[in-house]
Amino acid sequence: MKSLTKFKYPKLLLLVLSIILAYYLFSIPQVSDWFANLGSLSYIGVFIAGMLFAFGFSAAFAVGFFLTLNPSNIFIAAIIAGFGALISDLIILNFIRISFQGEFNKLKKTNTIKEISNTLNQGFLKKTKIYLMYAFAGILIASPLPDEAGVTLLAGLTKIKQSAIAIIGFILNTLGILIILAL
Repeated sequence: MKSLTKFKYPKLLLLVLSIILAYYLFSIPQVSDWFANLGSLSYIGVFIAGMLFAFGFSAAFAVGFFLTLNPSNIFIAAIIAGFGALISDLIILNFIRISFQGEFNKLKKTNTIKEISNTLNQGFLKKTKIYLMYAFAGILIASPLPDEAGVTLLAGLTKIKQSAIAIIGFILNTLGILIILAL
């Protein structure tokens, strides 16, 4: 553990290690069976699956649940699941803002990040960088890809308000889930 504290970005390393560990745990059949049983919970199961949709290590299970689900109204199911994903996104956002901000500030001071930032902050590239970053974060949030990455981009590299992230996250997650349910 002592060597872990000497690592320059220990929290980011722990985040990656936790995702790897979770992937391993969720590949166990008993865990998969638990997810399959969520369908019997009706809209409570949809809400829980929405919460799991936001996390990278459980998004695949949530997608599988949504694909096998046959709700009577996909719009209501998508909205309920979107609220579940919103709860998870806010948990991720607050965790990242509280726990990772120091490391983001250190990372911003590295020569590599400074060089990239200086290159991108020149005229036209600066506005393009901002639009691309928001677009990329939006794609990550709307898709079954890890919301952690999209929320991290917004929380760590922008000054966006939590309420704006909440609205954006809810809309994008709901649309992404609605598309999956429509399949």
